[in-house]
Amino acid sequence: MSNNIRKFRKEQGYTLKDIANKAAVSFSYLCHLEKGSRKNPSTNVMKKIASALNKTIAETFFSEE
Repeated sequence: MSNNIRKFRKEQGYTLKDIANKAAVSFSYLCHLEKGSRKNPSTNVMKKIASALNKTIAETFFSEE
């Protein structure tokens, strides 16, 4: 699964640490998700990250942009 975490994070001027803190997930886990080396986050984690980016889960994790 590809995602748009990096794209949205950069557009909004956030660092990985900023989003990890806002989403209450570990920095390293978020980094692996963003790079694609970690796959299949839980629905709860997807909700937290999408919310931290002010996006929907679909936009963040399932968009084909």
